[in-house]
Amino acid sequence: MIPTKAGGQHIVALLPMKLNSERVPGKNFKNFCGKPLFRWVLDTLLAVPAIDEVLINTDARTRLEAEGLEESDRVRFVQRPEALCGDLVSMNRIIEYDVGHHRADLYVMTHTTNPLLQVSTVERALERYFEVSPDGADSLFTVTKVQTRFYDAVGTPLNHDPDNLVRTQDLEPWFEENSNLYLFTKESFAASGARIGRRPLMLETEPFESTDIDTPSDWALAEVLVEHLRRTGKVP
Repeated sequence: MIPTKAGGQHIVALLPMKLNSERVPGKNFKNFCGKPLFRWVLDTLLAVPAIDEVLINTDARTRLEAEGLEESDRVRFVQRPEALCGDLVSMNRIIEYDVGHHRADLYVMTHTTNPLLQVSTVERALERYFEVSPDGADSLFTVTKVQTRFYDAVGTPLNHDPDNLVRTQDLEPWFEENSNLYLFTKESFAASGARIGRRPLMLETEPFESTDIDTPSDWALAEVLVEHLRRTGKVP
C-alpha cells in the first residue's frame, strides 16, 4: 500500500508514444503476444489506483483511436508539437513540454517499449518514494544490478583484477539505469533538466522486467519471456 503521506497527491503518468519507429517499424502498434505493444504498459499504469491519469504525448492520435483507445477521465492525449517530432528529439524536451503544460505533484514515466513492467513494481516505486521524500530524495529511477567483469574499449579491466580473480557474485555490484520507470517532480526536473533529479533513489528491478524493446532481437527475446511468464502464471 502507498503510505498515507501520498494522500491528496495528484499523480500523472507520462507515456510518450510516436507513430514511427526506426528499427522496428510501427513498433508501438504492432501485435505483441496478443495485443498492441502500447497496451501492455498502458494497461499496467491504469491498474495502479494511485495514478490519477495517463498523459500520452503523441503524433499518433488517429492511429490510437483506430486501435480503440479513446480519451477518458484517466487517459488524455497531448498532440505533440511539430518541433518535437522526429527520432533525434531529446526525450527531455518532450518531458519539459508535458511538465510545463500539465500540473502534477508527482510524475511517473515509462515507455511503451517496457511491456513487462509489473503493477507491483510501480506501486513499490511509489511506496519507496513517499517513504523518503521530500527531504530524503527528489526522484527515483529503476536499475538492474550487474555483477560481471567489465573492460574498456582497449581491454583494460575496469572493476576487477585479472591476476586475482574472484567469483562474479562476489564482485562489487554495478547498477545499470534500465529506463523502465522514473518518478520525479516539476521542481526536481527543473533543477536537473532531466527525469533523474539531484537526490535520486534507485529501485532494483528484475532483469526480465527491465526488458526494453529497441531492436528486432529485443522483440523476439521479449516474446519468449512473455511465453515463459505465462506458463508460470506471472503475466496473463
